Amino acid sequence: MLQGISKWLLYSFMGWKKDVRFTLPDKAIICLAPHTSNYDFLIGQLYANAERLESNFLMKKEWFFWPLGPIFHKLGGIPVWRDKKTSMTDRLADYAIKADKFQLCITPEGTRSLNPEWKKG
Repeated sequence: MLQGISKWLLYSFMGWKKDVRFTLPDKAIICLAPHTSNYDFLIGQLYANAERLESNFLMKKEWFFWPLGPIFHKLGGIPVWRDKKTSMTDRLADYAIKADKFQLCITPEGTRSLNPEWKKG
């Protein structure tokens, strides 16, 4: 039921189209760009539900407060402490090597500046 609602919202109501030309491997890093706003997360979750994809995602730790924290963890969220050196890359690489399936979606920092309006002002 959630898949059907997500498909309708994304493809019919919002008018999105998909053009998928390959199968996602069991181990992958998915780069979502340009990162324009926090709405990217909602659209990404709609797509994941519509296509029955399961992947983890990185999100700044400030979003992991009650009641959102448990929800984000359940959806695959991994909190990132941007102000501390936590060896996050090493820990993710170790986990990916050991796991049978590892799919991580990231929105690279700086992709918000791909908007041509950023140079103005």
